[in-house]
Amino acid sequence: MNAVSTKRIAHAYLFSGTRGVGKTTVARILAKALNCEQGPTGHPCNHCANCLEIAQGSSADVVEIDGASNTSVDDVREIRENIKFMPFRGQYRVYIIDEVHMLSNSAFNALLKTLEEPPAHVVFIFATTEIHKIPATILSRCQHYNFRRIAQVELVERLRHVAKEERLTIEDRSLFALARASEGSMRDALSLLDQAVSFGGKTVRHQDLELLLGAVPHELVQGLIKAVLARNSPMALGTLASLLDQGYDLRTFCAEVVEQIRNLLVASVVPTSSQLDSLIDASHEDIQQLTEDAKTLTPDELQGLLTIFLQTEESLRLSAHPRFVMEAAAIRAIRSLHRPADVVSSSQTSSLPAERKPPIPSGPAPASSDRSSAPASGLSPVPAPPTDSPASSDHSSTTTTQQSPPLQRRTPPRQPDRPRTQEAERAVSVPASPPVDDPQQLNWEAVQEEIAASFPNIAPFLEVGRYLGIKDGAVTIGFAKHNNLARTRLEKEENLRTLTQLCERHAGRPVRIRIIELADTDPPGPTMAQLRAAKEQDQRLVLFERARANPMVKQAIEIFGVKLAEVRQVSTKEATE
Repeated sequence: MNAVSTKRIAHAYLFSGTRGVGKTTVARILAKALNCEQGPTGHPCNHCANCLEIAQGSSADVVEIDGASNTSVDDVREIRENIKFMPFRGQYRVYIIDEVHMLSNSAFNALLKTLEEPPAHVVFIFATTEIHKIPATILSRCQHYNFRRIAQVELVERLRHVAKEERLTIEDRSLFALARASEGSMRDALSLLDQAVSFGGKTVRHQDLELLLGAVPHELVQGLIKAVLARNSPMALGTLASLLDQGYDLRTFCAEVVEQIRNLLVASVVPTSSQLDSLIDASHEDIQQLTEDAKTLTPDELQGLLTIFLQTEESLRLSAHPRFVMEAAAIRAIRSLHRPADVVSSSQTSSLPAERKPPIPSGPAPASSDRSSAPASGLSPVPAPPTDSPASSDHSSTTTTQQSPPLQRRTPPRQPDRPRTQEAERAVSVPASPPVDDPQQLNWEAVQEEIAASFPNIAPFLEVGRYLGIKDGAVTIGFAKHNNLARTRLEKEENLRTLTQLCERHAGRPVRIRIIELADTDPPGPTMAQLRAAKEQDQRLVLFERARANPMVKQAIEIFGVKLAEVRQVSTKEATE
């Protein structure tokens, strides 16, 4: 519009973009703007003879050529002969060449001189869906405009307008389904709507539309999601069996599940519904349902589910047994949420306090949930026997009152700093206690040394994590978010099996490995590699101190006036040699 109004009209334009986004339509509108009787103007009237002829396709000054049908150099030579003639009615002769990438190399070469020095009354407008096939010599002689895909919101609004004008009865979710199936193409969206009307009449039912599009029914997708959220494996497998019985494609179904989990993740982190309308392409009722479902899981758990099904979608492309892959993914997703040792039943959470301190193997008993601020001077805590499992705060308070002298209050002992796991954040009423490291149960340093010596393919990934302890037979290892690659490698079946066998041998009983992702709010702590480096540094300092205390070393330093540079341990064999 600015180019037309300022008389800066180029001699050649190139419109590129996906199918059905309006390239040819804009070319015709530009032809109207150039040849309107009131112009050239950025606002053609659509009422004059020139505008009406261009709209009807009968204008002698606007020539539309199909590049797929006129690919030879002779067709281009004919164009070169005709551009010499002045326009009949308007001020410009406009040549619109659609699918210009179909022209042969000879035809492109024949256009070069004409595009570089065309007559002043000629404008070329090229349209293509495959811009990479256009020679660079043609691109350099044109003004290139790239047309983006049409947003789904705009597609839905246009379809709703068409349905209203045609007096169609159609649900909002059907409009969104049409918009998704069109993939940003307005022409495809209108064609699908016309096909749906031909299939079902003036009243378009959503079930008929899903059958027509070959899409998976939303009820089946929602059924699997509900089964995962409810941690119900039989229900999930039944949903997949029903899906296969109805003949739907598992790859398409998995893609729909990925989109649904993504919507749940967005709904869990975006607080306001007004923002969700622009981020999730769904009806208002569906967005409300997503908001309710998203409250049952944390964003980290939803990210874990999204990772599982994204990997499954990739595996389905190569697997000869897609059903088994999908069933295994559903069970793995459910088991990733189901932690029997950390999940507290609803009947227990109603009677337990909102916070719980981590259990201490030995030492003073935990203080009551009512944290008093009495001074610590002159008050000694009463020792309690070691406990294997955490007790409720109410019980601890009662026991302390019975054992403590009258009128004597004690301050709660300072608990060791432990990073909180993602699963601890998931429990609303009772956060799961961090695991406690019991040296009698597992010598982690020995495990780590054996892995470094015997399994160099696992050691680098293990060392970037943080050993959080062992509790209830579960060895917990935490990884920061930026160490996602190491966590993924360690979660491989063979690596987990090796690590489990080593831990069981050192612990002397069956254990399981629990790998988690640390939250941003967790206190920073050293990784295993940093702990090992710090230990080696301490050992070097001890060696230096021992060497400095040696009489012979002292005498050598005094005689030669040197400094102690390096100290290392040698074996008995090396010392003898």
